[in-house]
Amino acid sequence: MNVIPHILFTSLFSIIVLFLLAKLMGNRQVSQMSMFDYVNGITIGSIAAEFATSLEDDYWMPLTAMVVYGVTAALISYITCKSMAARKFINGKPVVLYENGKLYEKNLAAAKLDINEFLTQCRTAGYFDLADLQTAILETNGQVSFLPLAAQRPVTPEDLQMTPDPERPCVNVILDGTVIPKNLKYTGNDDAWLKKQLEAQHVTRIGDVFLATVNAQNELAVYPRTGERVAHEMFE
Repeated sequence: MNVIPHILFTSLFSIIVLFLLAKLMGNRQVSQMSMFDYVNGITIGSIAAEFATSLEDDYWMPLTAMVVYGVTAALISYITCKSMAARKFINGKPVVLYENGKLYEKNLAAAKLDINEFLTQCRTAGYFDLADLQTAILETNGQVSFLPLAAQRPVTPEDLQMTPDPERPCVNVILDGTVIPKNLKYTGNDDAWLKKQLEAQHVTRIGDVFLATVNAQNELAVYPRTGERVAHEMFE
């Protein structure tokens, strides 16, 4: 077998297998993965690379290894969903790093997290003073969750004894100069309403609209095409 066609075949086949295994193991972001999931994913990727560039005819060996790793990961995921004890053993447990003004250095050491790394995580989350925090917990996916002091958290409508109207996402009714009829109907409006709203905002051609959205208050926001390219030095 010629080298180039062979590599093209094995590469495409490895991509298909990787896709199927990814669907089997579930679509999760890297930040949501446990350490086992992360290492397992790297291993499967390494095997796939070896499979794709193998010049021998024994490509069924790495293919079998990929399938075994993928099925095992899916099986472990199923077991952890069904068993709390297995979930704690495989994924670990959340670790309290800071609480009520106390830093737990032994927990930091057990989490392989030094004080500088912890403070960096705090600053990244917007907490430059530990006195603003009630609790910091290292989650099983490696992310640190922060609970601010009650006096430092944002005010909510409930705090002000307010009952705001329910919210809903803005609905796109025009995209790149094209009206989306089903979205317009979903908002409870029609073409006549849209035309009237556009005229009120001095828009005469739908083709001139880059984006138009309708919010929960049934208000139309129009973003016309500008044809401009803008660069601000403050971001450089």
